[in-house]
Amino acid sequence: MSTSSRMLALDALRGLAVFLMMEQHIGVWLWESHVSPSQFLKYPVFVGFNALGGGAAPLFITLAGVGGVLFAASRSRKGWSEGTIDVTLIKRGLAVMGFGYLLNVLTPSWFSSMSWFVLHLMGAAMLLGPIWRRLPTTVLLTIAAAILVATTGIQDWLDTPARLGNNRMRDTTMAGGALRLAFAEGQFPVFPWLALFLGGTATGRWLREKNLRAIRQLGGFGVVVGGALAAAWGLGLTGDGLLMRAGRFNGTFYPCSPSYILLVGGLVQLGIAGLVGYEQRKGMRPGLWVSLGRASLTLLLVHVVVFREISRDYGFWSALEAGPAFAGTLGAIGAAAILAWLWGKVGYRFGAEWVLRKVAGG
Repeated sequence: MSTSSRMLALDALRGLAVFLMMEQHIGVWLWESHVSPSQFLKYPVFVGFNALGGGAAPLFITLAGVGGVLFAASRSRKGWSEGTIDVTLIKRGLAVMGFGYLLNVLTPSWFSSMSWFVLHLMGAAMLLGPIWRRLPTTVLLTIAAAILVATTGIQDWLDTPARLGNNRMRDTTMAGGALRLAFAEGQFPVFPWLALFLGGTATGRWLREKNLRAIRQLGGFGVVVGGALAAAWGLGLTGDGLLMRAGRFNGTFYPCSPSYILLVGGLVQLGIAGLVGYEQRKGMRPGLWVSLGRASLTLLLVHVVVFREISRDYGFWSALEAGPAFAGTLGAIGAAAILAWLWGKVGYRFGAEWVLRKVAGG
């Protein structure tokens, strides 16, 4: 397939990220009991299914890096100047960050005005696109590796707890204030999550060159090294110092460890190579997964506001037993998929993606 056409595989993977995000969030927010590994033996299907949601953020962030490269490449083919591409990348990054701060305002039960969520991280990375696109791929990957190494030192310096609760991740009264959240102790701080975006940028370049082998190699490296670090931590071989922080894999990414970024990010890379390779061999048609992916920003915003904030006013926050909560989660995702498919017939008009194009261009 031509790289000038839109890759349906990437839209479908973005749709998978939406699915994983919604099933994790809605399940947690509807269930009267806290979804945690301790409940696995009692509710293995629900808890196990919910745990898969941990792959949503790595997918979103990696695909944002991929998208930035393919966006710039497609506009260059259309004759856009380098300066126009740079300005548009910056504007798109600022717009995505703006949606993040809008979400902060709309969801006070979860975020403070200066909380640092996945939209803030992706927006900040996107607005630096003019820098990333001028760096060699080896430099990008070296920066990503340095971010992972630095993460352990930063968390150790700040004495970051093994588990960060929501109150801590929205607290701007600690030393460093909002910058501390943005760089180290928010929901998706720059250290270590920016490493995934840079890996996605490298992946975008390899997709442009049709070099799926390089993507598989990067993914395999991440799985092996991340898996080894996590295994060493699980076997108690890392001690209590920096290596422990590098390997910790304790069922949460608050705070996130380098082992999680490497292992799950590696699986994402392998998934991208696999599905894009399938599309190149067999072709793909638009469907519900693609529709979910193309409405991803809107669905992110809407589901958080409805199921995290509005649900509290209408009595379905933490109100259901496991079975009804599971059914409600699947029902909500199914409805979102059908509505997104229908909405696609009018180009997702007036949604967040449509606003993004109108405000930032492209």
